Amino acid sequence: MQDIPLTAEAFRQRLFAWFDEHGRKTLPWQFDKTPYRVWVSEIMLQQTQVATVIPYYQRFMDRFPDVFALAEAPQDEVLHLWTGLGYYARARNLHKAARVVVEEHGGEFPVDSVEALSTLPGIGRSTAGAIISISTGRRAPILDGNVKRVLTRLHGVEGWPGRPAVERELWVLAERYTPEERLPDYTQAMMDVGATLCTRGKPACLLCPFNDVCVAHARGEETRFPESKPRKTLPERTTRMLVLRDPEGRVFLQQRPASGLWGGLWSLPQFDDEAALRAWLDQRFPRAQREADGAAFTHTFSHFRLVITPSPARLHEPFSSVGETGELWYDVQAPASVGLAAPVKTLLDQAVT
Repeated sequence: MQDIPLTAEAFRQRLFAWFDEHGRKTLPWQFDKTPYRVWVSEIMLQQTQVATVIPYYQRFMDRFPDVFALAEAPQDEVLHLWTGLGYYARARNLHKAARVVVEEHGGEFPVDSVEALSTLPGIGRSTAGAIISISTGRRAPILDGNVKRVLTRLHGVEGWPGRPAVERELWVLAERYTPEERLPDYTQAMMDVGATLCTRGKPACLLCPFNDVCVAHARGEETRFPESKPRKTLPERTTRMLVLRDPEGRVFLQQRPASGLWGGLWSLPQFDDEAALRAWLDQRFPRAQREADGAAFTHTFSHFRLVITPSPARLHEPFSSVGETGELWYDVQAPASVGLAAPVKTLLDQAVT
């Protein structure tokens, strides 16, 4: 790490001057900054861009205006409103945390300290800092992806930020620059600089208030920082997704186990191969007729790639009931309010036509 010729106070002065003129101040969660509203926004914004989050956030707030409404809701409905945002563990943890807040804290978020707030499911040190600083105005440093990018470039911090030693170095810098006042503005400003100027691919260095002191910019190495996680070749798996339709055009779905891949979401039945698919059909729906497979496509997870082959089948006689809990006939014309895995939603949307 290289020090820059700028005091913490001078850094903050530049940051606030830029934010006052260019910062984002009309995002939905910047009004009525309760811990609940800020918390929901911070969880949604993890690994997701602001423009994508806004409509989801607004629908979520309309349905769950406070933590009590969220805690009382069935998980299916929470996952349904999350469908399309991805990283569904965030939604499950959001739901769990809401119930903890209601049952153990009387509906009040434990914002007295980062440590207390971090005990809730899905809330780490940086997210807790953002919730506290934005909703209460108390000092609590943050170190999300945007802030990491700004600090690593500004100081030329070597190494992948996911390494504990590098992360500790960045936390020291985050502590150094975090002020004692204007905490909501400071937290938002740091996020905004990273999201709108110090972007991953094409940083707008000419517009940055720190371009004259930025180590990465001085070296012409902006895109080298922060260093990427050492890459591994993603393994590839294959699956067949059965798209079984009844005479009314409804599609058969099963609910995934609560934990694991697509936990708690509703999915098309999956099989390793055609033989397993046909054996299941012979047992559950012996009158179903297989149709030609659709084109295979790939869905990429953080740790593997899943190659999905849509495998249609059709029932020509009414079959009104399902044999087990965790199963349903999904009406594509009048969809149920259930959470769907992204590739499943894609296939169901195609089934409408």
